Amino acid sequence: MTPKDFIPQEKAQIISAGEFKSESPSNIALVKYWGKKENQIPANPSISFTLDHCKSTTRLKFSQKDENQKDKFSFEFYFEEEKKEDFKPKILKFFERIEQYCPYLKEYHFEISSSNSFPHSSGIASSASGMSAIALCIIQLEEKLYPEKTEEYYKKKASFLARLGSGSACRSLDGGLVVWGEHKGIDASSDYFGIPFPYKVHDIFKTYRDTILLVDKGEKQVSSTVGHNLMHGHPFAEKRFEQAGENLKKLIPVLESGDQEEFIKIVESEALSLHAMMMSSLPYFILIKPNTLEIINKIWEYRQKTNTPVCFTLDAGANVHLLYPEAQESKVLEFIKNELVVYCQNGHYICDRVGSGAKKL
Repeated sequence: MTPKDFIPQEKAQIISAGEFKSESPSNIALVKYWGKKENQIPANPSISFTLDHCKSTTRLKFSQKDENQKDKFSFEFYFEEEKKEDFKPKILKFFERIEQYCPYLKEYHFEISSSNSFPHSSGIASSASGMSAIALCIIQLEEKLYPEKTEEYYKKKASFLARLGSGSACRSLDGGLVVWGEHKGIDASSDYFGIPFPYKVHDIFKTYRDTILLVDKGEKQVSSTVGHNLMHGHPFAEKRFEQAGENLKKLIPVLESGDQEEFIKIVESEALSLHAMMMSSLPYFILIKPNTLEIINKIWEYRQKTNTPVCFTLDAGANVHLLYPEAQESKVLEFIKNELVVYCQNGHYICDRVGSGAKKL
């Protein structure tokens, strides 16, 4: 499907007011997306685990405006029940990006209320869960306005819209493993929306655990948008994009066979490559902290000593995602309490797992 396929051609039904609610989880990339082209198109393909507990819940109230008010967007945004003016520019930019695909937006006044099940600025991708939850609410409105389309069409469109709000948000609509970005080795993969990983997945990866070790709960020094833009003209950009595509190709048989050793190599290499790009851009920046490195070294020592298949990954921040099979959960949680919690800010960490994706409420 192409962007043109998401522009409504039918006549809309008349709906004067209503309310929709959705929840959408965050996700953690195994092969990282870093660098984008115009209109939120990724410079390389990526694959992620959709999480379960770390999610955003969003309510969208809407009411039809008077005819003379339909020349601009009208909305209020509430986060954790407080009006947030500083969040509004991001929502406005999102509405501007999706207007041609959702031509009804200026006909309504919206009240958007959102909350997270995890602390804001905890290093978890709140833009992914938040923007995908808003996109799913908008799609629920569209399903009423244009009831002729199929459920499969609207599922793809929800991911398509979410991407225009925050790139990685398009990977939060489906559960399990989700691919975003065109890859010649993955059927139906697209730069425009995420798709469920279409090949066989070993049972071990269907119930994987992700414990997020909160090293630094503060705001990031550099926004992801700025970081992505620094890949333009980066001396290692093209090789990095090739590396991501190659690692995704290598993961296909690994995910089928359940090969833990190879999975760990690819996932940890991807995390370190992501941060290597940040450290070698101009301007350069370092988001990992001393305690991030302490945790990584402890994980390596523990894995070598016990032969437990735990590994780390990192987003664009200091916090460490500890990935491991469900069967190792009690053992790994003991390791966290005994050796890793001391490196977490205020001893805080979040236990999560692979989830089933976004839901209409």
